[in-house]
Amino acid sequence: MTKLKDKVAIVTGGSRDIGRAVSVKLAAEGAKVVVNYHSNKEQADETLAEIEAAGGTAISVKGDMTKADDVAALVAASQAAYGDQIDVLVNVVGGMVERKGLADMDAEFFEWVMRLNVTSCFLATQAVVPHMKEGASIINFASLAGRDGGGPGAAAYATSKGAVMTFTRAMAKDLGPKGIRCNSLCPGMIATSFHDTFTADAVRENVANSTPLRRQGRAEETADATAYLASDESSFITGTNIDINGGLFFS
Repeated sequence: MTKLKDKVAIVTGGSRDIGRAVSVKLAAEGAKVVVNYHSNKEQADETLAEIEAAGGTAISVKGDMTKADDVAALVAASQAAYGDQIDVLVNVVGGMVERKGLADMDAEFFEWVMRLNVTSCFLATQAVVPHMKEGASIINFASLAGRDGGGPGAAAYATSKGAVMTFTRAMAKDLGPKGIRCNSLCPGMIATSFHDTFTADAVRENVANSTPLRRQGRAEETADATAYLASDESSFITGTNIDINGGLFFS
């Protein structure tokens, strides 16, 4: 029996890496999925093809989640395809942009990273909540960096992910009386293009070797946790920031 049969799920940043794994998993669990992507339609099409090949249902919607108008258009597209109600929101959108130390950052860079990781989460939550009912679930993607400050040059990113964690707790309190849950996931070293871009191979190997499980995580492992938090199986869990890091850091 599927966990999310006939539920509607929006996944921001849902077309690649962790976002793709989440979109595919939610669809496999029976959800009708709205896959948001920013610019790469080819990746979005590949995600839809993977979902449809497995018998799932999904649409893709282009949009910049740091812009309120694009977020509103995403919600409107979900309504047009699947009706007014939205049951699940997964905020995957985010990124480091670039590793920069304090002396190398300007206010514009710092604020852009905050908009990308925190404002996007706020805008999507604000737009989707009016269409949610009791039993709905919001899952935000934070990061291990939000707990430990991140690696070299990750101050802006780590700060923004710490803010996502705090926003998650605040929304759990604000939305709990409506029966809406809000949790976040804090991935550690997950084998994705994020680390292909920002982390040297030697560093990745060292981190993997220092992890109790002696490996990097897989995007699918974050997707499994997302599906659990989206489902009624986690109906008494809210306000948590759940570590998925192979034991690298204990919160």
